[in-house]
Amino acid sequence: MESITLTKYLKNDFSTFFSLVKEDNIMRYISGKGLTEEEARKKFDSIININNQEARIGIFKIYNNAGKFIGDGKMEWNKRDRTKLEIGYILKEEFWGKGYGTMICEKLLSLAEGEFPAVDIIGIIDPANVASKGLLEKFGFKSYFVGEEDNLPTEKLILQKK
Repeated sequence: MESITLTKYLKNDFSTFFSLVKEDNIMRYISGKGLTEEEARKKFDSIININNQEARIGIFKIYNNAGKFIGDGKMEWNKRDRTKLEIGYILKEEFWGKGYGTMICEKLLSLAEGEFPAVDIIGIIDPANVASKGLLEKFGFKSYFVGEEDNLPTEKLILQKK
């Protein structure tokens, strides 16, 4: 059976991160386009800062059971409401449609349940990303906001624990 491993990004992982976020097609539902090296470096520095702040949450590199880097995932405190966790993921295009999104959600939700069982969880997507919306809904998330945030089309879904 296929499995995945989550490992926090470390300061020497920039090239791995950049290989993912520089791709326009991968980033179209996140930032609208791939990141430049300068944009990616700024984002990566913030990831390392987040990963150094708390042991139980962060932004993770994801590997399949063959040891191949397939993307990244996050579980962090939501920036606008620090009483809620936020999960998300990005997959390399060659791994789309192969069940990895489900595995990543299962792993992140299991981590959240183990560490913060009573905390609501948010997923933030581009409303046009029907695959991600369907995946979140499969795990019980409900849409509660559709609009624009930070100049990007945004839909927020929540998994309420209370």
